[in-house]
Amino acid sequence: MSDSIISVEHVFKAVTDSTGTLEILRDIDFALNARETAAIVGASGSGKSTLLSIIAGLDSPTRGTVRLAGQDIFAMDEDARAALRARQVGFVFQSFQLLGNLTALENVMLPLELDGRKDARSAATDMLARVGLSQRLNSYPKVLSGGEQQRVALARAFVVKPAVLLADEPTGSLDFATGEKIMELMFDLNREQGTTLVLVTHDRGIAARCDRRILIEAGRVASEIPAEV
Repeated sequence: MSDSIISVEHVFKAVTDSTGTLEILRDIDFALNARETAAIVGASGSGKSTLLSIIAGLDSPTRGTVRLAGQDIFAMDEDARAALRARQVGFVFQSFQLLGNLTALENVMLPLELDGRKDARSAATDMLARVGLSQRLNSYPKVLSGGEQQRVALARAFVVKPAVLLADEPTGSLDFATGEKIMELMFDLNREQGTTLVLVTHDRGIAARCDRRILIEAGRVASEIPAEV
């Protein structure tokens, strides 16, 4: 696994409450190389989003670990994990997760400013142009359509040139036609930047476009399907 950008190593996740213990993930083990694209698929409640959160270091496994670019993220404290995410990981969510009090330009500038980049405004402007929003730089999220908001989210994710992009149902809030355009843009940007993409989706068509499809059933990897199958 030395060449892997992401290595998920025997990850278990269980939660306990007054009714007992629920096993969400059971011995998840796989690795992805740089530039690979992988779709995590499965029924609702199978553990897909929990797995994505653990890969991001936003949730902790009960057992096992995740390595990102060779670094054991759960051997780090939360501050170090957050710093690693800021440098290496981009996120795209179903609900866009834009800051409503910031314009499209300011939303995309934010991760660059947090990283101390002096060229934040020009880089964010260029990225918004790349996603077709040159005319919407000063618009706030509330006046943008769902498709436009997701384009801003893509620009924000890719502007830092992340090694890894994690996307959780990125078309879930969009109509079919808009979702198709957003996915085309996401895959184009992914190829341009050579990013490793991990995508949670219910859409079989989107999953089929990825190099690998990882099926989660009852918290386990039921199958891994390479692109040529």
